[in-house]
Amino acid sequence: PPVPASAPAASAALPPRALGPPPLGPVSPAPRAESGKPSAAACLEECGPEEGSVPADAVLAPLREALDACRPTVQKQVCDDIGRRLTVLGDAWAQGKLSAPVRKRMSLLVQELQRQHWDAADEIHRSLMVDHVNEVSQWLVGVKRLIAESRSLPAAEPAAATDGSAQAGPGPEDP
Repeated sequence: PPVPASAPAASAALPPRALGPPPLGPVSPAPRAESGKPSAAACLEECGPEEGSVPADAVLAPLREALDACRPTVQKQVCDDIGRRLTVLGDAWAQGKLSAPVRKRMSLLVQELQRQHWDAADEIHRSLMVDHVNEVSQWLVGVKRLIAESRSLPAAEPAAATDGSAQAGPGPEDP
């Protein structure tokens, strides 16, 4: 008699544990949050009508512009390495060696780079590295370095604000 009494107690203890996690899980709010404001990764499936039809130039031209912007302040050797890796990217793209998801994410990465959303560009870079390492390992290191170097460039707007304050500085000193 004592054994059957303890067995129902044990089985009675198990169902609440088994039933506990599903109601607690924030699983249903998370997808709603993503669909309301898609992250860069979630945007892959939801954003843009052109699935996989991103032209190479739409990605490569802005990357090369970013590289050119870095050249005055970044070591020549670093810029040359980034340039070589962008060439590898361009060749892989031209030869059809890049899957549609990689092309799409690179398009999104470039958009974030142009908007100076460094963290978002880094997030997309990381997702590419995790999900498509064999496809991107030859050139994505250069893109990562380009993001880092672009991030460390003096921003155009703060430079203009600094110029304005520098002009305002001497004015009050005159009297």
